Amino acid sequence: MRGQSSATVKTTVTADRVVGLVLGALGVLAFSMSLPATRVAVRQLDPWFVAFGRAVGAALLAWAYLRATGAPRPTPGQWRRLSIVALGVVVGFPLFTSLALVTQTSAHGAVVITVLPAMTAVFAVLRAGERPPPLFWVASAAGLLAVLGFLAASGAVQGALSLADLFLLAAVVLCGLGYAEGGALARELGGARTICWALLLSLPVTGPVTVVAALADPPHADTVAWSAFGYLALVSMFLGFFAWYAGLARGGIAQVGQIQLAQPVLTLVWSALLLGETVTPASIGAALVVLACVVLIQHTRPRVPAVVGR
Repeated sequence: MRGQSSATVKTTVTADRVVGLVLGALGVLAFSMSLPATRVAVRQLDPWFVAFGRAVGAALLAWAYLRATGAPRPTPGQWRRLSIVALGVVVGFPLFTSLALVTQTSAHGAVVITVLPAMTAVFAVLRAGERPPPLFWVASAAGLLAVLGFLAASGAVQGALSLADLFLLAAVVLCGLGYAEGGALARELGGARTICWALLLSLPVTGPVTVVAALADPPHADTVAWSAFGYLALVSMFLGFFAWYAGLARGGIAQVGQIQLAQPVLTLVWSALLLGETVTPASIGAALVVLACVVLIQHTRPRVPAVVGR
């Protein structure tokens, strides 16, 4: 019986890892278009309106979802943790990327965003109690260097550190914190409810700022810009997190978070398709190297706390 129980536990853990990886990959695919879409939106819309308006739109969807599913309210302790999630992914990342992409290209933004997986892993240790083995950090560093090398070779790295770069760095730090805290909280609340409650918690801030931004600079944009804004609200700020947080909770925050190593390459592809930015053939080689690093990472076995809720 003990052997059977051990086999059952091992099978369950493996299944959770696989499901977590699939969900994480879907989240990365959704997020990979965020920077190009933001770049398109802020060309015609105020960056403050884009950053906070997308959160308001997503919050309305979140309210409808929570009401339809009859989700129980979080505990006081969970509300405190949700405030960290809200600070990181609802307010911090959208605001600082919107401000940065007023003057920078989305391809340049992809350079700085490359450090996000490493930042997520650091906060997974600090906030979620995970303990990745040394091989994990080696493979993560190799993947990070591969993407940075590719971005440098592609010409995305140009010029000295600018204010936009500082905005992007702030976005990365806050996003890594929000990812780790949200992934840990999703073990209790589930991925969908975690982002939904965080969006509603942020509404007293995002709502008034959106109104002020709209009054100060009334939004006027064409169909393309509004479509980009709609993508940011529906996918980047809402549906993408359903898959992402569920994936982090099931497969491990540090481990699943490394799938983001593929995000800069995907972002450059979207930048080429949507914005006409050049992507060199070296992207294929970089993608293969990153894929190899991600596969190596998935063969490590970090200690991951159990999932309480789905």
